[in-house]
Amino acid sequence: MDVTFICTSCRKPFTGEGPPTLCHCGHPLEVRCDWVENPLIADMVHRHIASLWRYRSVLPFIHDSYLTTLGEGWTPLNKFGDYQGIKLYFKDETRNPTGSFKDRGMAMAVSKAREYGIREVCLPSAGNAGVAAAAFCKEAGIECNVYLPETIPSAFVREAEQYHATVRVAGSTFTDAASTMQKEKKDEWFDLSTLKEPFRVEGKKTLGYEIAEQLGWCFPDVVVYPTGGGTGLIGMWKAFNEMKAVRWVTGNLPRMVAVQSTGCAPVVKAFVEGVDVCLLWEKSRTIALGLNAPNPIGGSWMLSLLRESGGTAVMVEEEQIQSAQEKVAILSGTDPSPEVAVAWLGFEKLVENGWIVPREKVVIPVTGSGRRYAL
Repeated sequence: MDVTFICTSCRKPFTGEGPPTLCHCGHPLEVRCDWVENPLIADMVHRHIASLWRYRSVLPFIHDSYLTTLGEGWTPLNKFGDYQGIKLYFKDETRNPTGSFKDRGMAMAVSKAREYGIREVCLPSAGNAGVAAAAFCKEAGIECNVYLPETIPSAFVREAEQYHATVRVAGSTFTDAASTMQKEKKDEWFDLSTLKEPFRVEGKKTLGYEIAEQLGWCFPDVVVYPTGGGTGLIGMWKAFNEMKAVRWVTGNLPRMVAVQSTGCAPVVKAFVEGVDVCLLWEKSRTIALGLNAPNPIGGSWMLSLLRESGGTAVMVEEEQIQSAQEKVAILSGTDPSPEVAVAWLGFEKLVENGWIVPREKVVIPVTGSGRRYAL
């Protein structure tokens, strides 16, 4: 399978040597696989594989010797049933090896890093991505440097270190940690930061493939997603479009919803104002740590897909997250992180104002477990 890289902003192909990072214009790259134009060369799902690698035929090629897996993906899609006439489903990503959907992106990104011969990586993290990167790098034999904010619960630090990562705690926010990483970054370190390489999106897109397959190869009407850096949102939309293009699934594409809290909502603000670029959200602060992305590099990409899908962006109150977390735990039968509570609050708003209507199928990904947040 031939793979090319297209800039999401200037639309020029990436022609650099070595592992792909950002376009020369500074924006994220998107992977383009030739099977989309030649679908007959793509096999269907490898149903005997109970992981995201069941979709290996629609992912960038990786030789078996470089594939790095801990059994990630193929998580349950739990049907809640009827919620005010709406068919509601929770996609339980807490079942992934390190407890969050971040494992999907890291499985793909670390496998490709291994294939490119990369020996050491770095990334800033609000928590779950750092733990996932540490776990997969340990499996791959790659050194991992994780930068975390000082305000993060100690469980994130402890678990990243258990996977033998070098952990640097710096600053009070994710942005501070990222700035420290850039100052200390060595030339030989490869940057695994959100959307600064294109393969984490490819891993995350398997979430969309699974949702469609588990619904009987049908699209949901709406996906409500807690949004920070946006790789999950982008990945699912990419998957839905790929399945539509090759007619694995017919029918209308889902309406995509990004939900953020009043503590950090640059995507919602830009969407509501009708602009194409996210501006820095000053003094960002939220207990939903994974959503504390005050200036997401993929902001324009997210805004584009929200509008293309006929979707929307919703801001919810930071003060309501904790009580919502308890509610969604009961409804979903999971131990959800605060980010999932944010998605739930957005869902309730959209039901209340009639944007989501009875008989529609709605999926809320339970993106991660809440256990680390309490420690």
